[in-house]
Formats: sequence, C-alpha cells, structure tokens
Amino acid sequence: MAQRIGTKLFVSRLSFYTTKDQLKNLFSPFGQVTEVNLVMDSKTGRTKGFGFVSYQSENEALKAIKAMNGRIIAGRLIFVEPAKDTR
Repeated sequence: MAQRIGTKLFVSRLSFYTTKDQLKNLFSPFGQVTEVNLVMDSKTGRTKGFGFVSYQSENEALKAIKAMNGRIIAGRLIFVEPAKDTR
C-alpha cells in the first residue's frame, strides 16, 4: 500500500524576503492552494526561510512536490516535502 503524503507541504530554504502572496502564486499552478503560512522571526519581522502550503487534494500536493522540489527560486535552492504530522 502506498504511503499517503497528505495535503500540507513543508517548504524550506526560502528567501527571507518571501511574502505569503509570492509563495501562494508560486504554488498555485499545481492546484487550489487552501492555506499558506510563513514562519516569521519576531525580532526582524522577516520570514525564517521556511513555511507551509496546503492544497485541496493530495494529488495536487504531489504535483507540487514533483515540480518544485530542488528548484532555484529567487536565487535559492528550495526543498519541498510533505509536512510531518505533529500529533
């Protein structure tokens, strides 16, 4: 049986100047993005360089992983993987 990846993705090594809108626009071609979260540094007000993107379906999330993992975005090599369940 194949392992389920879920609909939430972890995106790392983003530029510290990435915005939620930029991240959503970057991942929108692969399906309906339902939520985007960037982890922010409270001292600088910038992102910490990682965030999460959620899709409507697991199939859309899988397409995004295949297309975006290992791509260079804003001069940085990003990694995209299924988000780990924190339960």
